[in-house]
Amino acid sequence: MKILIVSQYFRPESFRINDLALTLKERGHEVSVLTGKPNYPDGDIFEGYRAWGCSTEDWCGIKIYRVPLIARGSKNAIKLALNYLSFIVSGLLFAPWLLRQESYDAILVYAPSPIFQAIPASFLGWLKRCPVALWVQDLWPESAQATGYINNPWVLKLLESMVRFVYRHTDLLLVQSKAFQAPVAGLAHGKPIVYYPNSVESAFYSPPDMPLPSIVGLAGEFPVLFAGNVGVGQAVEVIVAAAEILRDYPEINFVVLGKGSRWDWMREQVEVLGLSNLHLAGKYPVETMPGLMRQAAALLVTLADQPIFAATIPNKVQAYMAVGKPILACLNGEGARIVREANAGLAVPAEDAVALADAILRLYRMSAEEREKIGQNGRAYFREHFDHDRLVDQLVDHLHELTLSFGKK
Repeated sequence: MKILIVSQYFRPESFRINDLALTLKERGHEVSVLTGKPNYPDGDIFEGYRAWGCSTEDWCGIKIYRVPLIARGSKNAIKLALNYLSFIVSGLLFAPWLLRQESYDAILVYAPSPIFQAIPASFLGWLKRCPVALWVQDLWPESAQATGYINNPWVLKLLESMVRFVYRHTDLLLVQSKAFQAPVAGLAHGKPIVYYPNSVESAFYSPPDMPLPSIVGLAGEFPVLFAGNVGVGQAVEVIVAAAEILRDYPEINFVVLGKGSRWDWMREQVEVLGLSNLHLAGKYPVETMPGLMRQAAALLVTLADQPIFAATIPNKVQAYMAVGKPILACLNGEGARIVREANAGLAVPAEDAVALADAILRLYRMSAEEREKIGQNGRAYFREHFDHDRLVDQLVDHLHELTLSFGKK
Protein backbone atom coordinates (compact mmCIF):
# COMPACT_ATOMS: atom_id res chain seq x y z
CA MET A 1 0.00 0.00 0.00
CA LYS A 2 0.98 3.62 -0.51
CA ILE A 3 0.29 5.37 2.78
CA LEU A 4 0.54 9.03 3.76
CA ILE A 5 0.87 9.66 7.49
CA VAL A 6 -0.21 13.10 8.67
CA SER A 7 1.06 14.10 12.09
CA GLN A 8 2.07 17.43 13.57
CA TYR A 9 4.75 15.50 15.48
CA PHE A 10 7.38 13.23 13.96
CA ARG A 11 11.02 12.28 14.27
CA PRO A 12 13.28 13.70 15.70
CA GLU A 13 10.45 14.35 18.16
CA SER A 14 9.82 11.19 20.17
CA PHE A 15 6.34 9.85 19.39
CA ARG A 16 4.81 6.44 18.84
CA ILE A 17 4.12 7.18 15.19
CA ASN A 18 7.87 7.08 14.36
CA ASP A 19 8.21 3.37 15.10
CA LEU A 20 4.91 2.56 13.42
CA ALA A 21 5.91 4.34 10.21
CA LEU A 22 9.28 2.56 10.16
CA THR A 23 7.68 -0.87 10.60
CA LEU A 24 5.19 -0.20 7.81
CA LYS A 25 8.12 0.73 5.57
CA GLU A 26 10.07 -2.39 6.56
CA ARG A 27 7.05 -4.52 5.60
CA GLY A 28 7.14 -3.23 2.07
CA HIS A 29 4.61 -0.42 2.17
CA GLU A 30 5.46 2.93 0.59
CA VAL A 31 5.24 5.44 3.43
CA SER A 32 5.39 9.24 3.36
CA VAL A 33 4.88 11.67 6.23
CA LEU A 34 3.43 15.18 6.29
CA THR A 35 4.53 16.97 9.45
CA GLY A 36 5.74 20.27 10.88
CA LYS A 37 9.08 21.56 12.11
CA PRO A 38 10.20 19.69 15.25
CA ASN A 39 9.85 21.68 18.50
CA TYR A 40 8.28 19.33 21.07
CA PRO A 41 8.55 19.27 24.08
CA ASP A 42 10.77 22.29 24.89
CA GLY A 43 8.97 24.63 22.51
CA ASP A 44 11.98 25.71 20.42
CA ILE A 45 12.62 24.67 16.83
CA PHE A 46 15.25 21.92 16.83
CA GLU A 47 18.76 22.69 15.69
CA GLY A 48 19.14 22.18 11.97
CA TYR A 49 15.58 23.28 11.19
CA ARG A 50 13.91 26.65 10.74
CA ALA A 51 10.30 27.56 11.41
CA TRP A 52 9.55 29.06 8.00
CA GLY A 53 9.67 27.45 4.60
CA CYS A 54 8.83 23.95 3.41
CA SER A 55 11.41 21.19 3.39
CA THR A 56 11.78 17.52 2.54
CA GLU A 57 14.04 14.85 3.92
CA ASP A 58 14.50 11.10 3.82
CA TRP A 59 14.59 8.84 6.86
CA CYS A 60 15.20 5.13 6.25
CA GLY A 61 13.38 5.34 2.92
CA ILE A 62 10.45 7.35 4.31
CA LYS A 63 9.90 10.67 2.56
CA ILE A 64 9.17 13.41 5.11
CA TYR A 65 7.47 16.61 3.99
CA ARG A 66 7.65 19.50 6.47
CA VAL A 67 5.46 22.60 6.40
CA PRO A 68 6.08 25.90 8.26
CA LEU A 69 5.21 25.95 11.94
CA ILE A 70 5.16 28.47 14.79
CA ALA A 71 7.04 26.98 17.75
CA ARG A 72 4.87 26.16 20.76
CA GLY A 73 7.04 28.07 23.23
CA SER A 74 7.04 27.37 26.96
CA LYS A 75 4.05 27.84 29.29
CA ASN A 76 2.34 30.20 26.86
CA ALA A 77 -1.25 29.38 25.93
CA ILE A 78 -1.34 31.89 23.08
CA LYS A 79 1.82 30.51 21.44
CA LEU A 80 0.51 26.98 21.90
CA ALA A 81 -2.73 27.91 20.14
CA LEU A 82 -0.74 29.54 17.33
CA ASN A 83 1.40 26.41 17.09
CA TYR A 84 -1.69 24.27 16.59
CA LEU A 85 -3.26 26.71 14.14
CA SER A 86 -0.07 27.15 12.10
CA PHE A 87 0.11 23.45 11.28
CA ILE A 88 -3.50 23.42 10.09
CA VAL A 89 -3.06 26.53 7.93
CA SER A 90 0.32 25.43 6.56
CA GLY A 91 -1.05 21.97 5.82
CA LEU A 92 -3.96 23.42 3.88
CA LEU A 93 -1.83 25.93 1.98
CA PHE A 94 1.39 24.08 1.27
CA ALA A 95 0.71 20.32 1.45
CA PRO A 96 -1.31 20.17 -1.81
CA TRP A 97 1.63 21.74 -3.63
CA LEU A 98 4.28 19.60 -1.89
CA LEU A 99 2.34 16.43 -2.70
CA ARG A 100 1.03 17.53 -6.08
CA GLN A 101 2.59 14.61 -7.97
CA GLU A 102 1.75 11.95 -5.38
CA SER A 103 -1.19 9.55 -5.07
CA TYR A 104 -2.07 7.40 -2.06
CA ASP A 105 -4.14 4.38 -1.18
CA ALA A 106 -4.92 5.75 2.29
CA ILE A 107 -4.11 8.59 4.67
CA LEU A 108 -3.52 7.88 8.36
CA VAL A 109 -3.73 10.77 10.83
CA TYR A 110 -1.88 10.31 14.11
CA ALA A 111 -3.84 12.61 16.39
CA PRO A 112 -2.57 13.45 19.84
CA SER A 113 -3.66 16.95 20.76
CA PRO A 114 -4.77 18.81 18.78
CA ILE A 115 -7.20 16.64 16.85
CA PHE A 116 -7.69 19.48 14.35
CA GLN A 117 -4.48 18.48 12.57
CA ALA A 118 -6.82 16.08 10.74
CA ILE A 119 -8.30 19.02 8.76
CA PRO A 120 -5.50 19.24 6.16
CA ALA A 121 -5.51 15.43 5.95
CA SER A 122 -9.22 15.39 5.10
CA PHE A 123 -8.63 18.04 2.44
CA LEU A 124 -5.82 15.94 0.97
CA GLY A 125 -8.05 12.88 1.05
CA TRP A 126 -10.62 14.79 -1.02
CA LEU A 127 -7.97 15.99 -3.47
CA LYS A 128 -6.33 12.58 -3.83
CA ARG A 129 -9.64 10.65 -3.78
CA CYS A 130 -8.47 8.31 -1.03
CA PRO A 131 -9.86 7.41 2.42
CA VAL A 132 -8.70 9.01 5.67
CA ALA A 133 -8.29 7.09 8.94
CA LEU A 134 -8.00 9.15 12.14
CA TRP A 135 -6.19 7.58 15.11
CA VAL A 136 -7.65 9.43 18.10
CA GLN A 137 -5.17 9.76 20.99
CA ASP A 138 -7.02 12.43 23.03
CA LEU A 139 -10.66 13.37 23.41
CA TRP A 140 -11.51 16.90 22.34
CA PRO A 141 -12.73 19.34 23.55
CA GLU A 142 -12.38 17.56 26.90
CA SER A 143 -8.56 17.59 26.76
CA ALA A 144 -8.42 21.35 26.30
CA GLN A 145 -10.68 21.87 29.31
CA ALA A 146 -8.98 19.29 31.54
CA THR A 147 -5.53 20.82 31.11
CA GLY A 148 -6.88 24.25 32.07
CA TYR A 149 -6.16 26.01 28.77
CA ILE A 150 -9.83 26.61 27.91
CA ASN A 151 -12.75 26.98 30.32
CA ASN A 152 -15.07 29.37 28.50
CA PRO A 153 -18.30 27.40 27.75
CA TRP A 154 -18.84 29.21 24.44
CA VAL A 155 -15.34 28.37 23.25
CA LEU A 156 -15.76 24.76 24.36
CA LYS A 157 -19.03 24.56 22.42
CA LEU A 158 -17.27 25.92 19.34
CA LEU A 159 -14.51 23.34 19.72
CA GLU A 160 -17.12 20.60 20.00
CA SER A 161 -18.65 21.73 16.70
CA MET A 162 -15.20 21.66 15.11
CA VAL A 163 -14.61 18.13 16.41
CA ARG A 164 -17.90 17.05 14.83
CA PHE A 165 -16.66 18.55 11.57
CA VAL A 166 -13.35 16.66 11.82
CA TYR A 167 -15.03 13.32 12.54
CA ARG A 168 -17.59 13.84 9.78
CA HIS A 169 -14.82 14.33 7.20
CA THR A 170 -12.91 11.14 7.98
CA ASP A 171 -13.72 7.60 6.88
CA LEU A 172 -12.53 5.53 9.86
CA LEU A 173 -11.94 6.41 13.50
CA LEU A 174 -9.36 4.41 15.46
CA VAL A 175 -9.46 5.00 19.24
CA GLN A 176 -6.61 4.19 21.64
CA SER A 177 -8.96 3.34 24.54
CA LYS A 178 -12.21 1.38 24.64
CA ALA A 179 -13.58 4.13 26.87
CA PHE A 180 -13.18 6.55 23.94
CA GLN A 181 -15.75 4.71 21.84
CA ALA A 182 -18.91 6.17 23.40
CA PRO A 183 -17.85 9.86 23.50
CA VAL A 184 -16.39 9.67 19.99
CA ALA A 185 -19.56 7.99 18.68
CA GLY A 186 -21.60 10.82 20.19
CA LEU A 187 -19.89 13.28 17.83
CA ALA A 188 -19.09 11.05 14.88
CA HIS A 189 -22.48 10.73 13.11
CA GLY A 190 -22.35 7.00 12.48
CA LYS A 191 -18.73 6.81 11.33
CA PRO A 192 -17.08 3.40 11.91
CA ILE A 193 -15.09 3.29 15.16
CA VAL A 194 -12.46 0.64 15.95
CA TYR A 195 -10.46 0.11 19.16
CA TYR A 196 -6.80 0.34 18.24
CA PRO A 197 -4.44 0.73 21.24
CA ASN A 198 -0.90 2.01 21.42
CA SER A 199 2.20 -0.12 21.71
CA VAL A 200 5.81 0.88 22.42
CA GLU A 201 9.17 0.54 20.72
CA SER A 202 10.80 -2.89 20.82
CA ALA A 203 13.54 -1.50 23.07
CA PHE A 204 11.17 -1.57 26.03
CA TYR A 205 10.78 -5.36 25.98
CA SER A 206 14.17 -6.08 24.39
CA PRO A 207 16.49 -3.33 25.67
CA PRO A 208 19.74 -2.63 23.82
CA ASP A 209 23.02 -3.22 25.56
CA MET A 210 24.24 0.33 26.13
CA PRO A 211 25.87 2.40 28.89
CA LEU A 212 23.36 4.15 31.14
CA PRO A 213 23.71 7.39 33.10
CA SER A 214 24.05 7.19 36.86
CA ILE A 215 20.97 8.76 38.46
CA VAL A 216 20.69 9.66 42.12
CA GLY A 217 17.97 7.61 43.80
CA LEU A 218 17.90 4.73 41.32
CA ALA A 219 20.71 2.88 43.06
CA GLY A 220 18.81 2.59 46.36
CA GLU A 221 16.92 -0.33 47.84
CA PHE A 222 13.46 0.63 46.59
CA PRO A 223 13.36 3.32 43.88
CA VAL A 224 9.94 4.32 42.55
CA LEU A 225 10.36 5.76 39.06
CA PHE A 226 8.03 8.20 37.29
CA ALA A 227 8.91 8.75 33.63
CA GLY A 228 7.38 11.20 31.16
CA ASN A 229 5.73 14.59 31.00
CA VAL A 230 5.62 16.51 34.30
CA GLY A 231 2.49 18.51 33.63
CA VAL A 232 -0.93 19.51 34.87
CA GLY A 233 -2.59 16.39 33.50
CA GLN A 234 -0.23 14.16 35.48
CA ALA A 235 -1.29 15.72 38.81
CA VAL A 236 2.30 15.49 40.06
CA GLU A 237 1.23 17.10 43.35
CA VAL A 238 0.33 13.58 44.45
CA ILE A 239 3.96 12.49 44.02
CA VAL A 240 5.19 15.31 46.24
CA ALA A 241 2.54 14.53 48.87
CA ALA A 242 3.33 10.79 48.86
CA ALA A 243 7.05 11.52 49.17
CA GLU A 244 6.32 13.69 52.19
CA ILE A 245 4.25 10.92 53.79
CA LEU A 246 7.05 8.38 53.22
CA ARG A 247 9.97 10.61 54.16
CA ASP A 248 10.74 8.40 57.18
CA TYR A 249 11.44 5.40 54.94
CA PRO A 250 14.97 6.07 53.68
CA GLU A 251 14.93 2.91 51.53
CA ILE A 252 12.07 4.32 49.41
CA ASN A 253 13.09 6.99 46.89
CA PHE A 254 11.05 8.72 44.21
CA VAL A 255 12.83 9.46 40.94
CA VAL A 256 11.21 11.66 38.28
CA LEU A 257 12.58 11.41 34.73
CA GLY A 258 11.19 14.08 32.43
CA LYS A 259 10.30 17.75 32.26
CA GLY A 260 7.12 19.76 31.86
CA SER A 261 5.08 22.71 33.05
CA ARG A 262 5.01 21.53 36.69
CA TRP A 263 8.68 20.60 36.98
CA ASP A 264 9.77 23.94 38.42
CA TRP A 265 6.97 23.75 40.99
CA MET A 266 8.12 20.27 42.02
CA ARG A 267 11.69 21.50 42.41
CA GLU A 268 10.48 24.33 44.66
CA GLN A 269 8.52 21.87 46.80
CA VAL A 270 11.53 19.59 47.18
CA GLU A 271 13.47 22.54 48.60
CA VAL A 272 10.67 23.99 50.74
CA LEU A 273 9.70 20.63 52.26
CA GLY A 274 13.24 19.28 52.44
CA LEU A 275 12.36 16.09 50.58
CA SER A 276 15.61 14.17 50.30
CA ASN A 277 13.64 11.17 49.00
CA LEU A 278 12.36 12.93 45.85
CA HIS A 279 14.87 13.29 43.00
CA LEU A 280 14.09 15.34 39.88
CA ALA A 281 16.56 13.96 37.37
CA GLY A 282 15.29 15.83 34.29
CA LYS A 283 15.14 14.54 30.72
CA TYR A 284 17.21 11.72 29.28
CA PRO A 285 17.39 10.30 25.75
CA VAL A 286 14.48 8.00 24.97
CA GLU A 287 16.82 5.14 24.10
CA THR A 288 18.06 5.07 27.72
CA MET A 289 14.57 4.83 29.23
CA PRO A 290 14.06 1.03 29.05
CA GLY A 291 17.34 0.39 30.84
CA LEU A 292 16.66 3.06 33.47
CA MET A 293 13.16 1.70 34.07
CA ARG A 294 14.61 -1.74 34.71
CA GLN A 295 16.68 -0.31 37.56
CA ALA A 296 13.52 0.70 39.44
CA ALA A 297 11.67 -1.44 41.96
CA ALA A 298 8.34 -0.03 40.78
CA LEU A 299 7.11 2.27 38.01
CA LEU A 300 4.67 5.07 38.77
CA VAL A 301 1.94 6.51 36.54
CA THR A 302 -0.34 9.33 37.71
CA LEU A 303 -3.20 11.28 36.13
CA ALA A 304 -5.51 14.02 37.34
CA ASP A 305 -8.93 13.22 38.78
CA GLN A 306 -10.96 14.26 35.73
CA PRO A 307 -13.37 12.29 33.50
CA ILE A 308 -11.24 12.78 30.39
CA PHE A 309 -8.25 11.13 32.05
CA ALA A 310 -10.37 8.27 33.35
CA ALA A 311 -11.16 7.43 29.72
CA THR A 312 -7.59 7.42 28.45
CA ILE A 313 -4.79 4.87 28.64
CA PRO A 314 -1.52 6.74 29.17
CA ASN A 315 1.08 5.24 26.85
CA LYS A 316 3.48 4.73 29.73
CA VAL A 317 1.21 1.90 30.97
CA GLN A 318 2.18 -0.13 27.89
CA ALA A 319 5.83 0.87 28.30
CA TYR A 320 5.86 -0.13 31.97
CA MET A 321 4.22 -3.49 31.18
CA ALA A 322 6.75 -4.20 28.43
CA VAL A 323 9.64 -3.50 30.80
CA GLY A 324 8.26 -6.07 33.25
CA LYS A 325 8.27 -4.10 36.49
CA PRO A 326 5.39 -3.69 38.98
CA ILE A 327 3.18 -0.69 38.23
CA LEU A 328 1.86 1.81 40.76
CA ALA A 329 -1.14 3.40 39.05
CA CYS A 330 -2.57 6.49 40.73
CA LEU A 331 -5.40 7.12 38.31
CA ASN A 332 -9.02 6.29 37.57
CA GLY A 333 -10.89 4.48 34.84
CA GLU A 334 -9.46 2.58 31.90
CA GLY A 335 -5.79 2.77 32.85
CA ALA A 336 -6.49 1.47 36.36
CA ARG A 337 -8.75 -1.25 34.96
CA ILE A 338 -6.02 -2.58 32.69
CA VAL A 339 -3.43 -2.65 35.49
CA ARG A 340 -5.86 -4.57 37.69
CA GLU A 341 -6.99 -6.90 34.91
CA ALA A 342 -3.39 -7.78 34.12
CA ASN A 343 -2.49 -8.11 37.82
CA ALA A 344 0.48 -5.97 36.83
CA GLY A 345 0.60 -3.80 39.95
CA LEU A 346 -1.51 -1.79 42.36
CA ALA A 347 -4.06 0.83 41.32
CA VAL A 348 -5.37 3.56 43.63
CA PRO A 349 -7.69 6.54 43.05
CA ALA A 350 -6.31 9.55 41.20
CA GLU A 351 -4.75 12.31 43.34
CA ASP A 352 -5.04 10.22 46.54
CA ALA A 353 -1.60 10.59 48.12
CA VAL A 354 -2.45 8.54 51.21
CA ALA A 355 -3.66 5.62 49.11
CA LEU A 356 -0.57 5.92 46.89
CA ALA A 357 1.77 5.89 49.89
CA ASP A 358 -0.05 2.83 51.29
CA ALA A 359 0.27 1.03 47.93
CA ILE A 360 3.99 1.80 47.80
CA LEU A 361 4.42 0.35 51.28
CA ARG A 362 2.45 -2.77 50.31
CA LEU A 363 4.70 -3.33 47.33
CA TYR A 364 7.81 -2.53 49.37
CA ARG A 365 6.88 -5.18 51.96
CA MET A 366 6.39 -7.90 49.38
CA SER A 367 9.13 -10.36 48.65
CA ALA A 368 11.32 -9.88 45.60
CA GLU A 369 9.73 -13.00 44.12
CA GLU A 370 6.22 -11.57 44.50
CA ARG A 371 7.22 -8.33 42.82
CA GLU A 372 8.91 -10.27 40.02
CA LYS A 373 5.70 -12.24 39.40
CA ILE A 374 3.66 -9.02 39.22
CA GLY A 375 6.09 -7.54 36.71
CA GLN A 376 5.95 -10.65 34.54
CA ASN A 377 2.16 -10.57 34.62
CA GLY A 378 2.31 -7.14 33.02
CA ARG A 379 4.80 -8.31 30.44
CA ALA A 380 2.58 -11.26 29.47
CA TYR A 381 -0.46 -8.97 29.20
CA PHE A 382 1.52 -6.62 26.99
CA ARG A 383 2.46 -9.42 24.61
CA GLU A 384 -1.16 -10.55 24.35
CA HIS A 385 -2.82 -7.14 23.94
CA PHE A 386 -0.23 -4.51 22.94
CA ASP A 387 2.45 -6.31 20.93
CA HIS A 388 3.78 -3.93 18.27
CA ASP A 389 4.00 -6.41 15.39
CA ARG A 390 0.52 -7.78 16.02
CA LEU A 391 -0.93 -4.27 16.14
CA VAL A 392 0.80 -3.31 12.89
CA ASP A 393 -0.83 -6.33 11.26
CA GLN A 394 -4.20 -5.13 12.53
CA LEU A 395 -3.60 -1.61 11.23
CA VAL A 396 -2.73 -2.87 7.75
CA ASP A 397 -5.92 -4.95 7.76
CA HIS A 398 -7.99 -1.91 8.82
CA LEU A 399 -6.47 0.27 6.10
CA HIS A 400 -6.87 -2.44 3.46
CA GLU A 401 -10.55 -2.92 4.33
CA LEU A 402 -10.99 0.84 4.30
CA THR A 403 -9.57 1.20 0.81
CA LEU A 404 -11.81 -1.62 -0.46
CA SER A 405 -14.95 -0.09 1.03
CA PHE A 406 -13.96 3.37 -0.20
CA GLY A 407 -13.49 2.06 -3.73
CA LYS A 408 -17.06 0.72 -3.73
CA LYS A 409 -18.58 4.13 -2.97
